Amino acid sequence: MDMSKNTFGLIVGNRGFFPDHLAKSGREEMIATLERSGYGVVCPAPEDTKHGAVETRAEARKCADLFRSRAAEIGGIIVTLPNFGDERGVAETIRMANLNVPVLVQAFPDTASKMTIADRRDSFCGKMSACNNLSQYRIPFSLTTLHTEAPSSAEFARDMAWFSAVCRVVNGMRNLRVGAIGARPSAFNTVRYSEKILEANGITIEPIDLSEIFGRIARMKDDDPAAQAKLAAIQNYVSTAGIPVEALLKMAKLGAVIDKWMADNELLVSAVQCWTSMEEYFGVVPCTVMSMMSDGLSSSACEVDIPGVLGMHALRLATGTPSALLDWNNNYGDDPNKAVCFHCSNLPKHFFADVRMDFQEIIAGTVGKLNTFGTCVGRVKESPMSFARFSTSDVTGKVRGYVGVGRFTGDPLETFGGAGVVEIQKMQDLLRYICEQGFEHHVAANLDESGAAAVYEAATRYLGWDVYWHK
Repeated sequence: MDMSKNTFGLIVGNRGFFPDHLAKSGREEMIATLERSGYGVVCPAPEDTKHGAVETRAEARKCADLFRSRAAEIGGIIVTLPNFGDERGVAETIRMANLNVPVLVQAFPDTASKMTIADRRDSFCGKMSACNNLSQYRIPFSLTTLHTEAPSSAEFARDMAWFSAVCRVVNGMRNLRVGAIGARPSAFNTVRYSEKILEANGITIEPIDLSEIFGRIARMKDDDPAAQAKLAAIQNYVSTAGIPVEALLKMAKLGAVIDKWMADNELLVSAVQCWTSMEEYFGVVPCTVMSMMSDGLSSSACEVDIPGVLGMHALRLATGTPSALLDWNNNYGDDPNKAVCFHCSNLPKHFFADVRMDFQEIIAGTVGKLNTFGTCVGRVKESPMSFARFSTSDVTGKVRGYVGVGRFTGDPLETFGGAGVVEIQKMQDLLRYICEQGFEHHVAANLDESGAAAVYEAATRYLGWDVYWHK
């Protein structure tokens, strides 16, 4: 499925004793609106059902059969009600199609000057009946911002952008395959998680030991085409002035081996044991390699934080832009709504106002500077942002988390690694929630404030996760 633009199954509601010419014109208007916005539409043709709408059970079956035949394309279902609509026809179509995708219910507004029997829609009322039946059928659904919205309205355009993002998150998190590269660092109990709970949610973890990665690198010649291609990519990605050639070649081989392993195992995202085994026994940090993966929309988290990369991936799916994993790291002066978000760092280049490669100052004192080249150092640029954190709860057997929005500011900050000052309203309440609920110190961030709303809807309504929205 192309996740950049969704194709939607469209159910046009109709009810015989309401004006059915509205079903005909409403279907045409909705299809034209969606296609102008670049979305694909799968809908019965007028020769298949009356006006291409759904009213009877026979029409519901025809529509469901059509949806099933195009299931690989359909990322979500839109229910549009140009008139009252048949409440059973809508619910039965979705049940029989059995696509298990998000559903958006939209109703056309009446026009005050057209309230005669010939033109009155009553979609305002019909939407309640349709939603009542979907609830009875245990079919989860989403709603437009306003109870009634014209397809041509600015409100509906915004709702479609949001719903499209919801569909990307839901479909992208289901059947996700994640690479776990190396063991969890022993000093990081905080990134423990339940692999079985994730598997029960359709998320598979594929592990590989660092010894296997190092062994494959040892067999790779310096002039290996994959290594040389990755070396060129690294040098084009970030300034490497002052970095030893030997260190750059090690990074290139590391990246080439990881790329092949992930491709061979159909893995979309990863989390890496980034210290200190990597530095002591291989001689570089993997930060730039991970930064490049995240910048290329294949999110990669440090310290084998698997739930952390799930937050990165969810935000990436919602916005279509790279995500980073950061520490809630420092207060910022006396401002209770500001903090320093930091990593040492593997942030994607997309996050930086400016960036260069350097050595990792935190662990250089332990393993030596020459073994720690490869960090991406710079200041996070000013931008609105979304944040998300997921975790597994062995007590409830569920995935839980929190999401919210804020902004990276231009406040002065002199430090190393990759860092930015973030401002979040009622931040002290958020920090108290994180501590009281026992969440990790890592948080996924994305430089688009629209991500949080889509991730929240996808996680709570369709994935069944327990997520707090910090508003």
